[in-house]
Amino acid sequence: MSPVMAKDASQAALAAKAKITKAEAEKIALAQVKNGTVKESDLEEEDGTLVWCVDITTRDSKEITEVLVDAQTGKVVSQKKETPGDQQKGKKDGEKEDEDDDDEEEDEDEEDDD
Repeated sequence: MSPVMAKDASQAALAAKAKITKAEAEKIALAQVKNGTVKESDLEEEDGTLVWCVDITTRDSKEITEVLVDAQTGKVVSQKKETPGDQQKGKKDGEKEDEDDDDEEEDEDEEDDD
Protein backbone atom coordinates (compact mmCIF):
# COMPACT_ATOMS: atom_id res chain seq x y z
CA MET A 1 0.00 0.00 0.00
CA SER A 2 1.40 3.41 -0.92
CA PRO A 3 2.01 5.98 1.86
CA VAL A 4 -0.77 8.19 0.44
CA MET A 5 -3.30 5.33 0.45
CA ALA A 6 -2.22 4.35 3.97
CA LYS A 7 -2.74 7.92 5.17
CA ASP A 8 -6.18 8.05 3.53
CA ALA A 9 -7.12 4.72 5.13
CA SER A 10 -5.97 5.85 8.57
CA GLN A 11 -7.84 9.16 8.15
CA ALA A 12 -11.00 7.22 7.25
CA ALA A 13 -10.60 4.99 10.31
CA LEU A 14 -10.15 8.00 12.57
CA ALA A 15 -13.06 9.86 10.92
CA ALA A 16 -15.34 6.94 11.78
CA LYS A 17 -14.59 7.60 15.48
CA ALA A 18 -15.15 11.37 15.30
CA LYS A 19 -18.45 12.97 16.31
CA ILE A 20 -17.41 16.38 14.95
CA THR A 21 -17.08 16.64 11.16
CA LYS A 22 -14.17 18.29 9.40
CA ALA A 23 -16.42 21.19 8.35
CA GLU A 24 -17.65 21.70 11.92
CA ALA A 25 -14.08 21.63 13.28
CA GLU A 26 -12.95 24.16 10.69
CA LYS A 27 -15.84 26.48 11.60
CA ILE A 28 -14.96 26.20 15.31
CA ALA A 29 -11.27 26.84 14.60
CA LEU A 30 -11.99 29.82 12.32
CA ALA A 31 -13.98 31.43 15.14
CA GLN A 32 -10.69 31.56 17.09
CA VAL A 33 -8.69 33.44 14.41
CA LYS A 34 -9.91 36.81 13.15
CA ASN A 35 -9.91 37.03 9.32
CA GLY A 36 -8.49 33.51 9.05
CA THR A 37 -8.54 31.04 6.17
CA VAL A 38 -8.14 27.29 6.57
CA LYS A 39 -4.91 26.11 4.98
CA GLU A 40 -5.15 22.47 6.00
CA SER A 41 -6.97 20.23 8.45
CA ASP A 42 -6.31 16.65 9.49
CA LEU A 43 -7.66 14.24 12.05
CA GLU A 44 -5.00 13.11 14.51
CA GLU A 45 -4.56 11.47 17.87
CA GLU A 46 -2.79 13.76 20.34
CA ASP A 47 -1.97 12.32 23.76
CA GLY A 48 -4.74 9.76 23.39
CA THR A 49 -7.36 12.33 22.33
CA LEU A 50 -8.84 12.39 18.84
CA VAL A 51 -8.53 15.96 17.52
CA TRP A 52 -8.94 17.91 14.34
CA CYS A 53 -5.69 19.80 13.70
CA VAL A 54 -6.68 22.92 11.74
CA ASP A 55 -3.98 25.18 10.29
CA ILE A 56 -5.22 28.72 9.69
CA THR A 57 -3.49 31.54 7.81
CA THR A 58 -4.24 35.25 7.80
CA ARG A 59 -3.46 37.78 5.08
CA ASP A 60 -1.49 40.07 7.39
CA SER A 61 0.90 37.43 8.74
CA LYS A 62 3.12 34.60 7.52
CA GLU A 63 2.48 32.75 10.75
CA ILE A 64 0.07 29.85 10.85
CA THR A 65 -2.26 29.36 13.79
CA GLU A 66 -2.72 25.70 14.65
CA VAL A 67 -6.01 25.08 16.42
CA LEU A 68 -6.74 21.64 17.89
CA VAL A 69 -10.45 20.85 18.17
CA ASP A 70 -11.59 17.82 20.16
CA ALA A 71 -13.25 15.53 17.61
CA GLN A 72 -15.68 14.20 20.22
CA THR A 73 -16.84 17.40 21.95
CA GLY A 74 -15.97 20.25 19.57
CA LYS A 75 -14.06 22.08 22.31
CA VAL A 76 -10.83 23.90 21.44
CA VAL A 77 -8.03 21.88 23.06
CA SER A 78 -5.17 24.21 22.15
CA GLN A 79 -4.15 27.05 19.91
CA LYS A 80 -0.63 28.06 18.96
CA LYS A 81 1.12 30.14 16.35
CA GLU A 82 3.76 28.59 14.13
CA THR A 83 6.23 30.34 11.86
CA PRO A 84 6.82 28.98 8.34
CA GLY A 85 10.08 27.52 9.73
CA ASP A 86 8.17 25.66 12.45
CA GLN A 87 5.85 24.25 9.77
CA GLN A 88 8.79 22.98 7.69
CA LYS A 89 10.42 21.44 10.75
CA GLY A 90 7.16 19.70 11.63
CA LYS A 91 6.89 18.25 8.13
CA LYS A 92 10.47 16.98 8.27
CA ASP A 93 9.86 15.43 11.71
CA GLY A 94 6.72 13.75 10.36
CA GLU A 95 8.64 12.37 7.39
CA LYS A 96 11.31 11.03 9.73
CA GLU A 97 8.65 9.34 11.89
CA ASP A 98 7.17 7.72 8.76
CA GLU A 99 10.62 6.42 7.79
CA ASP A 100 11.09 4.99 11.29
CA ASP A 101 7.71 3.24 11.02
CA ASP A 102 8.81 1.64 7.74
CA ASP A 103 11.98 0.34 9.42
CA GLU A 104 9.90 -1.29 12.15
CA GLU A 105 7.71 -3.00 9.56
CA GLU A 106 10.79 -4.30 7.73
CA ASP A 107 12.18 -5.66 11.02
CA GLU A 108 8.91 -7.49 11.65
CA ASP A 109 8.99 -8.96 8.12
CA GLU A 110 12.54 -10.21 8.67
CA GLU A 111 11.47 -11.91 11.90
CA ASP A 112 8.70 -13.75 10.04
CA ASP A 113 11.26 -15.29 7.67
CA ASP A 114 12.94 -17.21 10.51
